[in-house]
Amino acid sequence: MRTLLVTGTGGAGRTTVAAATAVAAAAPGRRVLLLSADRDASLDRVLGPVPAPAGGGGPRTDEGAVPPFTPVASVPGLWAARIDAAAAFRADAAAVQQRLGSLLDLLGAAPLDPEELTELPGADAFALLRALRDAAGGWDLVVVDLPPVHDTLAALALPAQLRRYIARLVPRERQAARALRPVLAQLAGVPAPGAWAYEAAARADRELAAAQAVIEDAATTVRLVVAPGAHAAGAVSRARAGLALYGHRLEAVVANRLLPDGSPDPWLAELAGHRRKEVRALRAELAGTTTALHELPHLGREPRGAEDLARLAAQPPADAPEGPAAPPWTTEDRLAAEGHFLWRLPLPGATRDTVDLVRRGDELVVDAEGYRRILPLPSALRRCTVAGAALRDGALQVRFAPDPGLWPR
Repeated sequence: MRTLLVTGTGGAGRTTVAAATAVAAAAPGRRVLLLSADRDASLDRVLGPVPAPAGGGGPRTDEGAVPPFTPVASVPGLWAARIDAAAAFRADAAAVQQRLGSLLDLLGAAPLDPEELTELPGADAFALLRALRDAAGGWDLVVVDLPPVHDTLAALALPAQLRRYIARLVPRERQAARALRPVLAQLAGVPAPGAWAYEAAARADRELAAAQAVIEDAATTVRLVVAPGAHAAGAVSRARAGLALYGHRLEAVVANRLLPDGSPDPWLAELAGHRRKEVRALRAELAGTTTALHELPHLGREPRGAEDLARLAAQPPADAPEGPAAPPWTTEDRLAAEGHFLWRLPLPGATRDTVDLVRRGDELVVDAEGYRRILPLPSALRRCTVAGAALRDGALQVRFAPDPGLWPR
């Protein structure tokens, strides 16, 4: 299964591009699922009424379809659904209350009724992760219409971040002591955490791991949508740095709503010329990379229905390598020649004044263009000290020298 994550700048037409891409991909007879996280019902206006899946993906049938997802009648092979963050939050909250029923009774707490539950900030990100997890399997391609770049990267980073927190707060090696909890509680005089805490942590870790597996799979790529303008190339540059920091593969940049050349109207001709100039700047930004640049025309009106989407001629995603994705960083052994290791993290588009680096134990904390990621060091580098760092040729390069007190003789 291929997963294509469609994000971009605000107002660039992400939903339209996601829908056009899904329509183009379904044409050769593939089974394609289109998911939209847009709250403004833009997908309904572009493709027709699209309901939200009730409480998640539901069980898969032998044919691979998921019942709550709605087939698009005008496009054979295409299913679509909107991600309902409010409904997902209520379903998750009700499930948590049910699992904690005995604890709530012990505390004398009154459970919240479904009518009282109002989604909290961050519910959109969790609903998105749940949809990605539930949609896995049964499709040739899943196209996901996502929020703007910054919100998308924050949501996609959640599984790894939360799993890191869980591992720190409820370490697996300590769970072996669960059998001794009654004895320890009597000796200390303080009740030890109940089994529900460990079970809840393990369940959350499994669910987050399933979403993380989809996000980090080698067959998951990103398509970035921009409307050519004065700041399009800069926005693409910053987005490339953020995507690279988190290890996401940018498959293509889509220049949307391009005006036709040769208009007899001087105003339209000048505007079309400016947009073509920005497209050339985008080509220069992507020169020498494997990221394609797709150009989609302006239809002169808002697209409506499968026929208009087909006219946009959106390119379906190319085949992606199978298997697990490689780490975004590489390590080069230069001990013999230069006396150090070279750790290299590609950060295309990043500038020196936006990049920061901190060594924290066995991890590196990297900041770039307003994004932060904590990266584990390979085992050999954990026995080294940082000898220097620089941003060169679109990559963060860190030199590690062996620590005499830790390096084996």
